Amino acid sequence: MRIAAARVLLTGAGGGIGQAMAERLRASGAAVLSVGRRAPNPADEAWVQADLLRADGRAAVLAAAQRWRPNVVVQAAGLPGFGRIGQLDPLAMQQMLELNLLVPMLLSQALLPLLRAQGAAQLVFVGSALGRIGLPGFSAYGASKAGLHAFAEALRRELAGSSVLVQLLAPRATRTAFNDAAVEAYNERTGTTSDPPARVADALVRLIESEAAERTIGFPERLGVRLNPLLGPLLDGSFAKQRQALDALPLNPPPTPRGSA
Repeated sequence: MRIAAARVLLTGAGGGIGQAMAERLRASGAAVLSVGRRAPNPADEAWVQADLLRADGRAAVLAAAQRWRPNVVVQAAGLPGFGRIGQLDPLAMQQMLELNLLVPMLLSQALLPLLRAQGAAQLVFVGSALGRIGLPGFSAYGASKAGLHAFAEALRRELAGSSVLVQLLAPRATRTAFNDAAVEAYNERTGTTSDPPARVADALVRLIESEAAERTIGFPERLGVRLNPLLGPLLDGSFAKQRQALDALPLNPPPTPRGSA
């Protein structure tokens, strides 16, 4: 689809990647309806304030979509989860799994009739390279994105031949406030390349216009995504640097769940 013809509903628009996506889409000629938890700013052209973990928040998005009539839905909302599994707060882990996996499933179910009514439409999920490559420290987060990848793949095959194209964008590490100081220290110790949000936004525009099934950002991540399913346990010894970086980090208290004091 040509970006200039796109009417995009974008979740997660208040985050670093989401904000860059909204700006890039608009600059390319798309109309964008942004969804985020924060209140709208005067500069926001079209904004829905909604907490997607709540049923009434998802209902507000559906109501706005019925008025907006999007032909592209980009699901970019998400929560982070980094640390040893024993450190992760159970409630925070549950919220992350809900927002990263269950919410996109529920929104897809609700929005599909609207997308089908557009004649030609695209449903884009923002996953992660960590959904294909399991890294120490990202067990729970990687599981949420692996589930999202599986859902997107199955839904793409389920809707093959219909008017709705399902796509997946898989960024690698990105420099935003999504990553706390521990993640930044981990990335520095492991020599992990972090992209600016603008690169992810550019990749989104290219993905929509290309109508390709998937796009993974960066090398060697693209290679790892291909090799990991083939070699699996044979690659386990390749992650000693990541284990050592994780062990070198202080034992910080688990993150506070969203909505807690």
